[in-house]
Amino acid sequence: MGDKRLTKRLVDSARRQGEDPLRAFTAVARDDWAAVKGYYRLIDQPEDSDVTPEHILAPHRACTQRRMQAQATVLCLQDGTDLNFTTRPQTRGVGVIGRNQTGAESLGLHLHSTLAVNADGLPLGVLQAQFEAPQPRGDAEPAQEEKKSFRWIAGLRDAAALAATLPNTRVISVADREADAFELYVEQQRHPAVELVIRAQHNRRLADGRRLFEVARATASRGSVELPVDGQSLRTKTSKRPERLGRAARTAELELRYTPITLRGTPADADQPVTLELTVVHALERDPPKGEKPLEWFVLTTLTVASAEQAAEILRWYRLRWRIEDWHRVLKSGCKIDELGHHSVERLERAIAIRLVIAWRVMLMTLLGREAPELPPELLFSDVELRVLGDYAQSRRRPRPSSLRAAVREVAILGGYTNRNHDPPPGHQLMWHGYAKLTTMSFAYALRDEIE
Repeated sequence: MGDKRLTKRLVDSARRQGEDPLRAFTAVARDDWAAVKGYYRLIDQPEDSDVTPEHILAPHRACTQRRMQAQATVLCLQDGTDLNFTTRPQTRGVGVIGRNQTGAESLGLHLHSTLAVNADGLPLGVLQAQFEAPQPRGDAEPAQEEKKSFRWIAGLRDAAALAATLPNTRVISVADREADAFELYVEQQRHPAVELVIRAQHNRRLADGRRLFEVARATASRGSVELPVDGQSLRTKTSKRPERLGRAARTAELELRYTPITLRGTPADADQPVTLELTVVHALERDPPKGEKPLEWFVLTTLTVASAEQAAEILRWYRLRWRIEDWHRVLKSGCKIDELGHHSVERLERAIAIRLVIAWRVMLMTLLGREAPELPPELLFSDVELRVLGDYAQSRRRPRPSSLRAAVREVAILGGYTNRNHDPPPGHQLMWHGYAKLTTMSFAYALRDEIE
């Protein structure tokens, strides 16, 4: 932070917020007004100070990099989300993120992040967070750095800088259809250490004159793969959100096709055409339920695809992109980052940067409890937290948790999880509430120990 006192204040403020992430800092400080004053001094530093989102994230990023070194394959998931602060008119510096259904401008920030996960989808950490306050440009042609596609290019460059320090790790940048920009594929040629897996949005004209989607559909079938499709609840139309049809959960059988393709175009920063060699993996659902539109994906990749197994792996990696959307939901529903009432964008960005790491930890706790239940609970919980969970379990005539799964389940029970035999695993929302209670109880235990 450029100052030892500011660094110490950051650590203390993050610890307090991690203890009760559902509440404002003034509440978690527990009447410690010196801590409240120090926190607001921290996030209210001048715009040109060293207290930036990048510096706040730097220690976590370094730990994430070390976790990446232990993996053979790491997926760098890129995605963006809008943070709506229209109801916070006192906040200075926000931009126009869209219009609601009445035509009124929605004010806020756009957050574009990179979340690293391993090949099984376990979150390793937050690599980057780009904040943008979009401003109307009129009819003027935006500069390269002002285009929406540059967010993805900046994320790719950042992943490439990390890949240079990870000689034994394959780094793959994964993104949804919004990233389907010709400039991004050109940028990857300049940074070949990072591979791309991008869902295609545009039915591009290929170098031979044919269209991308038609070429993929005309390719011979190479096999099939099953894909679980999550259910979707019905949502009625409101002034802020469009109507959404409901959908029952199902297992879709997708027919697999893949073929190499050649793109040709002229990037915005070049005078001569560029030729790009990619592979398209096409997946089309067989026999969808009556009334349902069949799933169809066109996924472009720089990776070599020579078998149906490799094509299925590409689809599986693309499907893990949903992890970053889950993380965004944790940020919004758990950390309440779009309800922060700070008076400037600089304050907002610094406050959100702290919460990015807290949200990652809660998400990691939830997923590890499901997918690696045999791990020791000491991996995620401190000694005092395990004492709290053990005493709470024994008070309910349950054994003290001896595994990560048991400890995570006790946290969820604190948050309202009923723990019946037929209940699904606890989700992020219950974990948030349980984690808040756990840290409050742990604080009381630590205080009692100090008094004794």
